[in-house]
Parts: sequence; C-alpha cells; structure tokens
Amino acid sequence: MRYFTLDEFDSPDLPGSGAFMRDEFLEKLDAARGYAEVPFRITSGFRTPSYQEDLKRRGYKVSETSAHLDGWAADISATTSNRRWKIIEALIYVGFNRIGVADTFVHVDCHPDKAQNCLWLY
Repeated sequence: MRYFTLDEFDSPDLPGSGAFMRDEFLEKLDAARGYAEVPFRITSGFRTPSYQEDLKRRGYKVSETSAHLDGWAADISATTSNRRWKIIEALIYVGFNRIGVADTFVHVDCHPDKAQNCLWLY
C-alpha cells in the first residue's frame, strides 16, 4: 500500500488486527486515496466482535453483520462538506458502491455478500 499502514486499521482492542483487512478492499481504498489527493484518516477499520459489542454498549448504531467484522470496511474522517465530496468522488471512481455518510465520517465497504449500489446516511 502506498498511503496506509496496516496498523491504521487495527481494532482498538487487538493490536495487529489490521492484518485481517481484505487485500481487495485495501487495494481499492489505496487507489481512492491516490485519486482524492487528500489524506484519508481511518477512524475505524477491522473490528473484533468484543469491540463491536463495546460500541453498541456505548450507544453507537452498529450493524449486527457489519462489514468491519470481516475486514471489508473502513470509516474515514470527513468533517467538512468539501472533504466528504472528495472522498466520496474518489471512492465511486475506483469502484466502491457501498457508502454511508455521517457528519464526521464516510463509511466504505465492498463486502461481496451484502447488497450492492447502496448509499445511506447515519
């Protein structure tokens, strides 16, 4: 990867777990970062089931079948409309078609077993 290191994708409760990220996902994300020409700060990558449960306990809306659990997803910090635009444009350009948009981040995944061509809001 040109723009990321695996530890950026670690679940907070398991150092080294970024290694569980899917190569196909990471290659596409790296290509999107290059296209966007803006940094992508990963706020959530791989998640262990226990960290997923911790997020639920703390009141976060998390999917029971989150693509983060399988290493197919990441959340990218995006706190301005211009940054969200650049990130989303790049993700679509490289072929991502599962994108969630929140006030402070953009979720992206390419889980092959989930519905495709989806855009949602948090």
